Amino acid sequence: MKNVIVTGASRGIGYQISIQLAEKGHRVYAIARSESKLNALAATNVNIIPIVADLTSEIGQHDVKSVLDEINRVDILINNAAKLDNVSFMKSNIQAWKQLFEVNLFSIIELIQFCKPKMISGGHIVNIGSMGGVQGSKKFTGLSTYSTSKGALAILTECLALEFSPDQIAVNCLALGAVSTEMQREAFPDFEAPVSATEMGKFISDFALNGHTFINGKILPISFSDPE
Repeated sequence: MKNVIVTGASRGIGYQISIQLAEKGHRVYAIARSESKLNALAATNVNIIPIVADLTSEIGQHDVKSVLDEINRVDILINNAAKLDNVSFMKSNIQAWKQLFEVNLFSIIELIQFCKPKMISGGHIVNIGSMGGVQGSKKFTGLSTYSTSKGALAILTECLALEFSPDQIAVNCLALGAVSTEMQREAFPDFEAPVSATEMGKFISDFALNGHTFINGKILPISFSDPE
C-alpha cells in the first residue's frame, strides 16, 4: 500500500484519481476546500482520508501539515488543484494574476517542500500541467494567466527532477489537453471536451504508479492534437 496525496480532489480529475488509486488498495490523502464533496468522496472507499483545506492560506497549509505529520512517508504526490480564468489579458489585473499563481504554482511549491523529506527512493511527484503551458503549442485568447502559470509549473518540474535525482525521486508534468470537467465547463460553456474526467483520472493514476519507472523530468503532452 502506497501513501498518495492528491490535491483538488473534491471534483473532476482529482476526484477520479482518488477513487482509482483507493480502489487499487492505496491510501489516498485527498485535499480540497469543499468539506461536503470531500466527505462524499471519502464515503466511497475507506482508503480515502479527506483533508479539508485551502492550500493558498496559512491556516490551510497548517491543517494539511498537521495531518501529514502523522504519516511516516509519502510515496506519490499528485499536484492536481488548479484555478482557471477565462479573461483577456487587457481586462485582467495584477491581483487576479497573483491569486491564480497562488493556486497553480506557489501552493504547489510549499506542498512539495513539505512532502519531500517524507519521500524515499522510488517516490514520484506528478504535476498536472496543461497543453497551454507547453512552448510552441496552440494558445487561446483568455488563457494568458492560466497558461503562463502552467508553463512555470513545467519548468519547475524539470528543475526539481534534477535536484531530486540523487534521492531517486522522480518529478514529471502531464500537460493535459481539454478534459470534460466542471472547471472546464465553467470557463468554456460552449466547448465539448473529447476526454472525460474518469478516463483521464484512470490514466493519471496509472502513470503516477508506474510512469516514473522509465520517465523523469519530462513535460508530457496528453492530448489528441499535436502542439502547433
